[in-house]
Amino acid sequence: MSSSSPGSDVFLIASPAGFDFWHTVFSHGWCALPPFSHDPEARTLSRVFALPGGCTARCTLSGTATGVRVESDWSARPTAAARKALAAQIRTCLRMDEDFAEFHREARRHARYRWIARCGAGRMLRAPTVFEDAVKMICTTNCTWALTTLMVANLVEEAGTLHPGGGRAFPTPEAVAALTEKRLRRSVKAGYRSPFIRALARRIARGELEIESWRTSTLPTPELFDRMREVKGIGPYAAGNLLKLAGRYDELGLDSWVRAQYAALRRGGRRVKDATIERDYLPFGRWRGLFFWLEMTRSWHGDKFAL
Repeated sequence: MSSSSPGSDVFLIASPAGFDFWHTVFSHGWCALPPFSHDPEARTLSRVFALPGGCTARCTLSGTATGVRVESDWSARPTAAARKALAAQIRTCLRMDEDFAEFHREARRHARYRWIARCGAGRMLRAPTVFEDAVKMICTTNCTWALTTLMVANLVEEAGTLHPGGGRAFPTPEAVAALTEKRLRRSVKAGYRSPFIRALARRIARGELEIESWRTSTLPTPELFDRMREVKGIGPYAAGNLLKLAGRYDELGLDSWVRAQYAALRRGGRRVKDATIERDYLPFGRWRGLFFWLEMTRSWHGDKFAL
């Protein structure tokens, strides 16, 4: 790690085998939800990270042959602990400490999925915290993607910590808990989701609910799925997709968009029952949700790997 000016850093995080930066960034819509932003032409990912001690770091990430290049601009002179925490958050977001070798071996066994291993796909971008992922997932329910983006952007603007150079970090549970339901409805435009988001934040802020452990839980997946569903606002679709961000791929996480994609890609446009979709992917065992998602989004990964 080298310092080019006070408060600025440029450093490299070494990547594991089978990792591809851009296929991870562009794995799903999180790359477009604040505080994340992405540049498809430059193939960069940016966001403001909140670090211990109250400082923030505005970072731009890009892929290299050996890892991820990080350009960071700090709100204050960073300590060694803050730098270490930033690197850990980036590794968490890009799933760099997870082993996908078994998944890629399984992909190579099937002609339809060999492109996955060739391009290093499989890792799904996530937030530094489960709280951020959960709030964003609630904001995807029963609405257009444009409304999801608006709600998340408004929430970050309303309650996120401002970085001196511009941009905000995702708000803490305490900051969201301090917002009234009226403000969530009027300013954030969260609608019926407002009481769910506020209740989630308040329970976490009060120490009544601990969701960060979902990523490291040893519970069997069905039990963890049920635990997630106990949170108001998190139904089967949201829980199934939060499981993917926790490294569990047993659930497909069906919504209207993937149902339509499945019909177009696998059934000539004919809609089928959810049970039929589920049955198609049962042979892939614990990886079925990931195979399903990558098949539904294979065109995102470029013509070179789409077939």
